[in-house]
Amino acid sequence: MKPGSKLKSAVCDTEVMVIRAAGETSIECGGAPMATERPADRGAIDPAFAGGTQMGKRYVDAAGTLELLCVKPGKGSLAANGVALVTKEAKPLPSSD
Repeated sequence: MKPGSKLKSAVCDTEVMVIRAAGETSIECGGAPMATERPADRGAIDPAFAGGTQMGKRYVDAAGTLELLCVKPGKGSLAANGVALVTKEAKPLPSSD
């Protein structure tokens, strides 16, 4: 997986673009692996990964080695190797004092 790759959820409408990725990582949405093409038959969302995604938000892992940009929101939540991703905190603007 390389930066610029687009991934689609197999269980909801979520689509992401890879911003940063290191090593072999399984990206999941709604508890199911994401792929470059959405399957014809969608699976069911795992209730443990049903928090949803938000358009335009960046999702990262705790180590900061993975970053995904949500380009289409959905009902499933994102995870890497079974560990939930969190939204990236915006950096505060410098003050003009």
